[in-house]
Amino acid sequence: MAVVKLNRPNLGPGEKIYLLALAKGFFITMTHAVKSLLGKSMGAKELKSSGMGVTMQYPEQTWDDQLPAYYRGAPALVTDEQGRERCVSCQLCEFICPPKAIRIVPGEIPADDPWAKVEKRPAEFDIDMIRCIYCGMCEEVCPEQAIFLRKDYVITGLSRAEMVHDKKKLYEIGGVRTGLVNKWNEVK
Repeated sequence: MAVVKLNRPNLGPGEKIYLLALAKGFFITMTHAVKSLLGKSMGAKELKSSGMGVTMQYPEQTWDDQLPAYYRGAPALVTDEQGRERCVSCQLCEFICPPKAIRIVPGEIPADDPWAKVEKRPAEFDIDMIRCIYCGMCEEVCPEQAIFLRKDYVITGLSRAEMVHDKKKLYEIGGVRTGLVNKWNEVK
């Protein structure tokens, strides 16, 4: 393999004195600082800036109305229009989750239930929001459209236990989703 030797370009006398470059950088920085103080910085209006730069003042101002359509938030479980669980405990979301944040314990549906043909529903469904990386793979792999990423970026808790969302909490924050669900079809 051939060795290629590169030579540095020779600097002229103006380039050897770096004070000009420092002065130019200082001038650019001061220009941006003055624009920021005057509220004329780029993106100030779009981010509802306080006038002191483009930093959003978080508790008072939120991003809710400016989230893009492709925003991936935290996962949640949804029910159908009749309040039935969409999840069939296929565990595809658990297997595909890269950080292993989802844990499902399948449960049987009693034989006397009108929807016994579905066979399974989750007895336990937990998502550890500390481990979740919001990749959206669980939503993509779900054949029954039972798990969706909601447009929520404020996920807080005072302990690790509060950050593990159980089945009840996931259904509570997920809400109702309308549309066709494969498992409720008469012919399966």
